[in-house]
Amino acid sequence: MQHKLLSLVTQAAKQTKDQAFGAIQPARYLATLNKKQVGKDQTVLITGASSGLGEGMARLFAKLGYNLAICARRTERLEQLKEELTTSYPNIRVEYRELDVSDYAAIFEVFDRFASDFGQIDRVVVNAGVGESRRIGKGRFETNRRTAEINFVSALAQCEAAMQIFRAQNNGHLVVISSMSAMRGLPKHMTTYGASKAGLAHLAEGIRADMLLTKLPIKVSTIYPGYIRTEINTNAKPLPFQVDADTGTKAMVAAIESGVDEACVPSLPWSIVGQAMKHLPLNVVNKIS
Repeated sequence: MQHKLLSLVTQAAKQTKDQAFGAIQPARYLATLNKKQVGKDQTVLITGASSGLGEGMARLFAKLGYNLAICARRTERLEQLKEELTTSYPNIRVEYRELDVSDYAAIFEVFDRFASDFGQIDRVVVNAGVGESRRIGKGRFETNRRTAEINFVSALAQCEAAMQIFRAQNNGHLVVISSMSAMRGLPKHMTTYGASKAGLAHLAEGIRADMLLTKLPIKVSTIYPGYIRTEINTNAKPLPFQVDADTGTKAMVAAIESGVDEACVPSLPWSIVGQAMKHLPLNVVNKIS
């Protein structure tokens, strides 16, 4: 049953390739943006930038000419990344600060100090998060609570801090990294994780709605990554439609640069899988999740 469903989704993805965002081919799109150096004199702030998707996005934004404000708990990794990027791209500025996003007050302090350092923050990528959660009712409340707090409450604090800066500037681009698991309630170890990412997606949509209502020139984008292999999940079993970190982060940055409100990445097949997940019976979603 599962293989048949995956086959149908793959077939549908091929048939609709030219209609999807993925048809623009992220690598080619980014190559064009690189030639234009679209990030020149602009600054991107990225949380959770010491590894995984955050680190990958930082490298791609640097290549596009952006200055970088990067933060995470592991400052030694940030220092290495700064040295690498400033050596490869001597025309950009990279600054880093230690940040544990479970310290809500520190989020506001770090964001404000970056804004002061650079004079303006043009984009904030709310990326820091954790992937650990456990089945509900199995005595792992503390694990699930931490996942919910980091992925939602800490993300709320990051959005608050970013939007305060953007409102003062009267411009900016808020980007939140959700997950394909936000599309439906999921079983087993995905329950709390998926719920926290769904909450984050709705938070971003609410902020976007408020920008429309108040007519403020601040963009809000929600990115839903599919299965992307990074150092964090190196030992996990292969998953359907999985891509490597390079492919995944290129798709993410291409979507962000396009300024879309929402994007499933890589677009093919995840934009189609996402629509299917919203409408299929829950027992079928269980089989393909």
